[in-house]
Amino acid sequence: MANSIKKAPAEGGNKGRRVINSKNSGSAKGKHINNKGARKTGHTHRGGTRGSRTPNTHTESPSIKIAFLGGLNEIGKNITLFECEGDMFILDCGMAFPDGDMLGVDLVLPDFTYVKENVDKIKGIVITHGHEDHIGALPYLLKDCNIPVYATPLSKGLIENKLKEHNLMSSAKINEVRAGDEIKLGCMKIELIHVNHSIPDSVGVAIHSPAGTLVHTGDFKIDFTPATGKMIDLTRFAELGKKGVLALMADSTNAERPGYTKTEAKVQASFESLFIRAKNKRIIIATFASNVNRIQQIINCASANGRKVAFSGRSMLNYMQVATNLGYIDVPENVIVDIDTINEYTPEQIVLVTTGSQGEPMSALSRMAYSEHRKVAVGNGDFIIISANPIPGNEKTVGNVIDELLKRGCEVVYESMYEVHVSGHACQEELKIIHSLVKPEFFIPVHGEQKHLKKHAELAESLGMSKNNIFMGDVGSVVELKKGEMKELEKVASGMIFVDGLGVGDVGSIVLRDRKHLGQDGLIIIVASLDISDGYILSGPDVVSRGFVYVRESEELIYEIRRISLEILQGFAMKNIHEWNLIKNKIKEDVARHIFNKTRRSPMILPIIMEV
Repeated sequence: MANSIKKAPAEGGNKGRRVINSKNSGSAKGKHINNKGARKTGHTHRGGTRGSRTPNTHTESPSIKIAFLGGLNEIGKNITLFECEGDMFILDCGMAFPDGDMLGVDLVLPDFTYVKENVDKIKGIVITHGHEDHIGALPYLLKDCNIPVYATPLSKGLIENKLKEHNLMSSAKINEVRAGDEIKLGCMKIELIHVNHSIPDSVGVAIHSPAGTLVHTGDFKIDFTPATGKMIDLTRFAELGKKGVLALMADSTNAERPGYTKTEAKVQASFESLFIRAKNKRIIIATFASNVNRIQQIINCASANGRKVAFSGRSMLNYMQVATNLGYIDVPENVIVDIDTINEYTPEQIVLVTTGSQGEPMSALSRMAYSEHRKVAVGNGDFIIISANPIPGNEKTVGNVIDELLKRGCEVVYESMYEVHVSGHACQEELKIIHSLVKPEFFIPVHGEQKHLKKHAELAESLGMSKNNIFMGDVGSVVELKKGEMKELEKVASGMIFVDGLGVGDVGSIVLRDRKHLGQDGLIIIVASLDISDGYILSGPDVVSRGFVYVRESEELIYEIRRISLEILQGFAMKNIHEWNLIKNKIKEDVARHIFNKTRRSPMILPIIMEV
């Protein structure tokens, strides 16, 4: 069936839609839930899974399956696969940034195994908005799978920018859509619904399928005074709720936070007062490059105060270029200047907008803090605003950057009391509004760590939803829905693929384990040359230490390591045993035992035997 895009009618839904019997694939895990909260054990047979112990002689009602390949019990890597009547589509395709244990890793991608196995069924990829955790993995998927992508104008521009870097523009199919449009993908019709978020052109989706209508909010908040555009289309969510919604999937990021997320108008007022306070200083503002609305507010304040604006950081420049070209940022004439020219102006004439609000080691703000930036030196005359809250886990790195800036005499504003940042995600009262408007039969919390999903599930229960009608999944989970029934199926292939430099997937858990071992305990290398004919030592063994001990100050320990290795090599030679792996393992074991007894440390030990 050909895919198409059309303008949404005044009333959404699936009026007149053909209904085809569902042909289920996959086997159940035995957890079978209906809307009355009763559980019964499913069973598997050749035709698929039907959650009943008695033969079903009637035509089975259609169902829709949802495979969560990322974004659950984690922040980032959002990708979800929907399947109905043999047709599939993907919602978002994001990446995640590595945590502190992923040494040397640049990016973390979803495992695309399940997508590649079903690529012939997949009709398209629908993108909710242009943040990295929703679009960052697209180039890596599109290299192997030529699937059409549907995205709103700003998201489309940002995706195309990425595809150009990967030389994929000639083969990729990127279709522009807007809030209010409907995309026909096989038997499913995906309706785009305008929502507020920290980046323009964000949408939620209503998935109209033969099994019923599903609503996915995407990343959202309810902002009555957004920096740009209109407020969230609550009317459409309410209309869908009146017609009947099978399941709701909603953003859980701020499910722990009571009340409402503050409006972007608060940030505008804070910037205005801080610009007055810093009237004789150069202003440097660190924020997320993707927060286009925030950058517009900075430009507005700079223009009103007669200042020029410069940008620093590769991602900041990329986002600015795309947003400006598409008209999402309104820049007054002669306000933007190149960073190379900022020294031609007095400090009170400049606002520098930069990356690094999360303390990233290679970001522009971090390089300024540690005097490593080639074009900007900071000091007493600088007023620095960090317009972002630390992502959980980044507090220490952000604190280190702030400390370095303060040491250099900068005045730094980072405290929440100044309201220089507001979240782009809904808090508890906003989540309650969406639940109350949509009135779903089933609920699946998404987009968050376990604590966020759990809190969101409890919030749904407090609004009267049965616990048995709430599904809390994990990466790889698959759930099947039909009217009156929700059933968890067997998990599908999922996980993390690491990108390190140009390598994709060539770094795995074993490599990371070794890197961590090296970083924590160091390395001992033992090198010897043996006669290939009789196994006797021709040279060595020599001992090299890296990251373990300083050789000149640990001569006795190095001597003992050499002695133990020598005795082992001589012993095997006398027994005429030339199995090099056996010899290496013996050296590893005995040397490791000796080092631990002497130092209570366990460096990596690498014996190298050369045959001559």
